[in-house]
Amino acid sequence: MRSLRLGAKRFSVLSARRIAVGDAIPSAQLSKRGPGDTVDIAERVKAGKHLIVGVPGAFSPACSASHVPGYLVAWKTLHDKGVEGIHVVAVNDAFVTSAWAQSLGAEGSLEILADPAGEFTRAIDMEFDASKFFGNPRSKRYAMLVEDGRVKKIFLEPDSTGLDVSRAEEVARNI
Repeated sequence: MRSLRLGAKRFSVLSARRIAVGDAIPSAQLSKRGPGDTVDIAERVKAGKHLIVGVPGAFSPACSASHVPGYLVAWKTLHDKGVEGIHVVAVNDAFVTSAWAQSLGAEGSLEILADPAGEFTRAIDMEFDASKFFGNPRSKRYAMLVEDGRVKKIFLEPDSTGLDVSRAEEVARNI
């Protein structure tokens, strides 16, 4: 944060900076089954090796047909490489993400979390204007390898929504 002093007034300017390798995961309350069932993502990943996977939207075609199911298929491979938890984050409400987790059969393998106001997504500068497709800003498609609360690798789709570098197979091959 920078402070500017103009005359007798002081203004603070927040400049978003994309999360980078070496950065700590910021604290943010994400929801599981409903608004009262929250977890702090920073607390969740503070110890051990984890993947945080950002998706543009629950129930969207690519997210539901291949991206998240790929992590279900690769779960054992990733676990064998030391990954303790896979946390999928979507800018949706918790009721939607909970229903999505059930429809995918993800419970017990993946933790699907709602970022309803996009606060975590904005804090790590992974938000993009998806109003044309989804009606509001959403998360870029990415995967982040996190160890002991710090980012070790980032797999960010160059066009925000494609499905190449953040696929489970690609991530498993590169960790």
